[in-house]
Order: sequence, then structure tokens, then C-alpha cells
Amino acid sequence: MKKSSKLYPIVKFKCPQCHKGDLYPTSTFSFQKPFEMHEHCPNCGANFFPEPGFYYGAMFISYILSGFFCIFYLVIAILALKWNPAVGIGSLLVVMGIFFVWLFRFARAIWLSINLKYDPSKGLKS
Repeated sequence: MKKSSKLYPIVKFKCPQCHKGDLYPTSTFSFQKPFEMHEHCPNCGANFFPEPGFYYGAMFISYILSGFFCIFYLVIAILALKWNPAVGIGSLLVVMGIFFVWLFRFARAIWLSINLKYDPSKGLKS
């Protein structure tokens, strides 16, 4: 994936403005400080919290992604794999519990990439 791509900062959890600074101080699947996010980009200084309530849009993205994933998962588990619905829902709860932090961070990365424009000159700092 090219570093100048719009998807690069989303998939790699990098600053959408410079594509170098990390959005989060801990690793992707970290359950230690899972919701802590840098206030500014460590590389270019972009503000990750431009206004109160900025990430409400990310909440809707997370809701949509998790809703479609849950429907898809249950359709595959119950119809294709012929699992008991209780087993399908139970396994879905386990899977969603494991991937909750990743989904939270992914939705925020998408929302931030929608609202911040890539500036190649910002990536020169390091």
C-alpha cells in the first residue's frame, strides 16, 4: 500500500496529515490504555481533538461496521455452518469482545482521515 494512499493512515493507525505519527501510544490490540489517544501528532503536531464531541461521527461508523459484521457473522455461523443460534451468538460475543478495541480505534482512524487532509510537506519532519 502506498504511503500517500488515503487508506494507509487508516490501516496503519497513523496521522492522516503526515502519515508518520502514531494515533495511539500503545499497540493495536493493547488492552492497557485501550482508549487513550495522542492529543496531537507526535510528528507534525496535527490536532487529533479539534473540538469537543469530535468523535461522535466515529461512533456511528463503529456502529455501522459492527452491525454489518454481526449480521454477516451470524448468517455464516447459523446458515452455512449450521451452528445452534445460541452457540453463534455466544461465539459472536467472544469475537466482538476481542476485537472491540481494534474496532473502536479503526472507526476513529476513519473519522480522522475523513476530516484531515494529507499534506506531504508535514511528513518531512521526523
